Amino acid sequence: MSYYDVLIVGAGHAGAQAAISLRQLGFEGSVAMIGDEKDPPYERPPLSKEYFAGDKNFDRILIRPAAFWGERKVDMLLGKRVKHVDPTAKFVTAGDEEIGYGSLIWATGGSPRMLTCNGADASNVHAVRRRDDVDAMMAKLDQIDHVTVIGGGYIGLEAAAVLTKFGKKVVLLEALDRVLARVAGEDLSRFYEAEHRAHGVDLRTGTKMDCIEVRDGKATAVLMQDGERIETDMVIVGIGIVPETGPLIAAGAAGGNGVDVDEYCRTSLPDIYAVGDCAAHANRFARGAQIRLESVQNANDQAKTAVAHIMGKEDPYDAVPWFWSNQYDLKLQTVGLSTGHDQTLLRGDPAARSFSVLYLKGGKLIALDCVNAVKDYVQGRAHVLSGAALDQAQLADPSVPLKEVGLA
Repeated sequence: MSYYDVLIVGAGHAGAQAAISLRQLGFEGSVAMIGDEKDPPYERPPLSKEYFAGDKNFDRILIRPAAFWGERKVDMLLGKRVKHVDPTAKFVTAGDEEIGYGSLIWATGGSPRMLTCNGADASNVHAVRRRDDVDAMMAKLDQIDHVTVIGGGYIGLEAAAVLTKFGKKVVLLEALDRVLARVAGEDLSRFYEAEHRAHGVDLRTGTKMDCIEVRDGKATAVLMQDGERIETDMVIVGIGIVPETGPLIAAGAAGGNGVDVDEYCRTSLPDIYAVGDCAAHANRFARGAQIRLESVQNANDQAKTAVAHIMGKEDPYDAVPWFWSNQYDLKLQTVGLSTGHDQTLLRGDPAARSFSVLYLKGGKLIALDCVNAVKDYVQGRAHVLSGAALDQAQLADPSVPLKEVGLA
């Protein structure tokens, strides 16, 4: 049995940051990273943006050059999937190999939530989560004209934007009454709906699909519950992820929607940490609720917290969440969590394609969605951190820089 002082399961953003942080903090023990893909760690957000669009090749989205890991003495165990964890004997099973550990960092992220209807397993029904997913779609683009996107979250909208750039006819289906309904207010949702329709996307909300029609193993149409038949050459599914926690939960770790962790990213199992998309934690910016955050920021910051604790430093996780999305010529930057807001303020004019939506709870600024408004994003962060009640007239006035907004 091989053994590592720190074994990292997962080779995405969280796993890569954990390995980087260990060496940056002077950890001299043995380190290995297990990943179920053949590629070294790479950035996932560009998959539905710059990589899909052809603006960046794969080497440009690597988190570090391939040689970096060997230079830092991080063993890369790629193309392997952990199927069992023994928290008592402290080893994992990957394939037919048992690998022992001193500390285990579980950084497995999640798998795309796929459709369960008839036809969902057709060869041209795709998710956008891995390089192979996007490579498979890109290889077919020259042979297709019509694409149906299922899901009006960031992944679906970003994919629709890229496909329209390529001249494809795109139908986007969202079951809820607006896009981005789970993460943004109505002002932002309606703005993005209008933008996509202006670019030619047939964007439909409140829709209910029935199944996928398949001929010769390929999807040929999406059938709706009202009987409509939407012809398609490809289906892209963007309806969220399922956290990859099976072996840990089977080993006895506490959890439900993700693996439960404390403020140091420790699971309920000894010497096992969980970080990133798969880790459910109490978050101050969600008013103490137990949540999973699917973001690069969270992956990196939780990895740093776990590594610091392994190194003997108790520095609890308390990072402000932030996100971004690129669609057409629009750069959306979000800071904070708008969940539970009781008021919104529109700062600026959406028609000018530069504005912000501010989310308040009890008069305090808890989050901002900033569209082509970098200064609002940068300056608003301090107010989200402060938790102070602010002058609402000044907040809504774009002529007043956010850093100059006074208290209520």
